Amino acid sequence: MARAIAKAVREVPFYAAVAFFVILSTFPFYWMVITSFKTNGDLYNLANIPFWFNDPPTLEHFKYLFHETLFTTWLLNSLIIGVCVVAITLVTALPAAYSLARMTGRNGETLGIGIFLTYLVPPTLLFLPLARVVANLGLQNSMWSLVLIYPTFTIPFCTWLLMGFFKALPPEIEEAAIVDGCSLFGAFIKMALPLSLPGILTVVIFTFTLTLQEFVYALTFVSASAQKPITLGVTTDLIRGDIFYWGEIMAGALIASIPVAIAYNFFLDRFIAGITGGAVKSTGRLEPAGVMPARRPSHHFTALRDEQPANQDGADDHGD
Repeated sequence: MARAIAKAVREVPFYAAVAFFVILSTFPFYWMVITSFKTNGDLYNLANIPFWFNDPPTLEHFKYLFHETLFTTWLLNSLIIGVCVVAITLVTALPAAYSLARMTGRNGETLGIGIFLTYLVPPTLLFLPLARVVANLGLQNSMWSLVLIYPTFTIPFCTWLLMGFFKALPPEIEEAAIVDGCSLFGAFIKMALPLSLPGILTVVIFTFTLTLQEFVYALTFVSASAQKPITLGVTTDLIRGDIFYWGEIMAGALIASIPVAIAYNFFLDRFIAGITGGAVKSTGRLEPAGVMPARRPSHHFTALRDEQPANQDGADDHGD
């Protein structure tokens, strides 16, 4: 009994630390949920306790979003921007990462680090030259300017992330496919990409999340309400002077965060595998589906092959 009590006392700091971090990470989401369902009277009454509902919950903030603002347009704009940026990032980062991962020597690693360093440049330093590019292309005040700008920070990081994942794949996979008649591009499409699915899924989720939460470039290049993504529309059109529509702001943030939370929840295992896949170099031999593993000579065949010259020499001596 005393040993069990001592063990429980030793575990108290651990569980206390876990509880602290759980509360720290879930409290913003909890606050967003209760604020979006509270009435305005409950929100702005200083005598009420702010941590739960003092009046019955209401849906008036959600009704205001969908009927009095361009919230659905902002959602559609964010979806279009996210899908386009994800497609551009995959088309660019996948072949770039594969080429750098298969480069001999340290050239590939050096180039990969150089590409990743461009991701670390602050957006506040880049939006001035990028504004000139957007103006020359005639994309001012258009959501398509964001489709052009966002890949400048998604491609470098995703290329660096996929490089580590491709390095973990044994080169013998592509070599076996080439021996079976595939071209180098065919081996990349049929062998490397299917085995890299966790990394690709990680890139898709990461890129879409970045485009959904980006604010500086959107604020710089877009001002028309009909062209705004959801992050910009909610924060600019629902803050009018010194009046903050807190219920509507939290309701919009809640709706925008639900799809991302669902995606992370459903694909959490693959996302973790994609993040950590390139951190440990594979020591085993992967055999992709559809490719027969290379046959290794048996010990019996090796022994017969070693004895063949000796038997041939003996036959020659007998003939002489």
